[in-house]
Amino acid sequence: MSKNKKILIIEDEKDVLAYFEALFQDNGYDTVVAEDGVKGFELAKSEKPDLIALDVTMPKQSGLKTYRLYKRDSELKHIPVIIITAGDDSFKLIFDEHMEVAPPEGIFDKPFDPHKLLKAVAELLSS
Repeated sequence: MSKNKKILIIEDEKDVLAYFEALFQDNGYDTVVAEDGVKGFELAKSEKPDLIALDVTMPKQSGLKTYRLYKRDSELKHIPVIIITAGDDSFKLIFDEHMEVAPPEGIFDKPFDPHKLLKAVAELLSS
């Protein structure tokens, strides 16, 4: 059984998903992946990841709706979430005004610096 920390990656673009998976695995993390928020929520419940990397714009269920579900679920709300988005910064305002849950532990805009992302992940997983 692996002692590596497990990251759930939820991303609908296959090439971006493959990039995240390789980036995290190459840096010693185990990964599980989902291509939409519905599947991602199911995997979070069954896999109990140590961290969730979540895209915002996805089919079936948006990343923001999925995030709200995580933070309202008693089994999942303690799991840190990093949102990775290609959208503009305007959505960040809704955490204060409409989400009714705390903001995510990290927000990264695409394109992002992989070293900064890995540093944030390491810090979140070491606490």
